[in-house]
Parts: sequence; C-alpha cells; structure tokens
Amino acid sequence: MLTTALFINSFALICLALSALKDRQKTKKSLKIAVKFLIKIVPLVLLIIILIGWLLAFLPQEVISSIIGQKVGFFGVLSAALLGTVLHIPSLVAFPLAASLLESGASVMAVAAFITTLTMIGFVTLPLEIKELGKKIALLRNGFSFLAALIIALIMGVILR
Repeated sequence: MLTTALFINSFALICLALSALKDRQKTKKSLKIAVKFLIKIVPLVLLIIILIGWLLAFLPQEVISSIIGQKVGFFGVLSAALLGTVLHIPSLVAFPLAASLLESGASVMAVAAFITTLTMIGFVTLPLEIKELGKKIALLRNGFSFLAALIIALIMGVILR
C-alpha cells in the first residue's frame, strides 16, 4: 500500500511540475481552486468520519455480522447494496469504512456491494440525473448499475474467499 501511495503522489507531483513548466498562471489558478475545494469539503469529511467512528464504536461486531456477515448470505449483500444506494459518502471516506466493516465481521460480498452501489448509483443525485437524461434513462442506468453491483459483489466474493 505504501508503494502505491508513493507512486500516485510522485506521479501527481511530476504532473504538477510539468503543468507549472507549461503554464505557471493556470497551475496557480488550479491550485487555488483545489485548496478552496479542500477547505470546503474537510468539515463534511470529518463529520462523516466521526459519525462512522461512533457507529462502529456503539455497534458491536455481532450486530454488524448479523446484518451483513457471511452467515446472512444474499440478504446481507442486498442490505449492504441498498444502504450503499441511499448513502452519499465520498469515496475517500467509504474505503476506510469498508475496511472497518470487514474487520467487524462483514462479508466480502456485502462490502463489495456497498462500495459498488455507493460509487455507481446516485440516489441523492437522481432528480438532477432525471432532469438531464430523462426519467427512463436515469432509472435504467441506476437499475442496471444496481444489478451490476450485485454481480460484482458475487464475483468479488468468489475471488476473495
């Protein structure tokens, strides 16, 4: 994991340096926009991390395991998929949450369904999607994404057993 993070950060720094060499003004402008966005999103991310921490602290491992654990089977995967569908959590927070859920007794398939639906299905953004794409396309896209998430979860469960 450290090697991957090192590679990604090095690549980002190299790209930033190349951008600065090409057009210093645009690079400065981009960095200002990025810092503003970071400042804007930090409180939300911290709030979500705190809420997740409380959730994991107050929910015993047995409860998590009984809802989305290995023994629950397809119902647990479906529950996790539905939860991922309605929540609006940034991926930056969702991946550590997924690791915590796995450590707390959740099944690989349930966590895969949760993460996949969380990133592929826009329940919160559905009204905007309907406005832009039309009701039929938006609902079809989300429905197929839900089915794809269940298939991905099944595949991950088979591969990572």
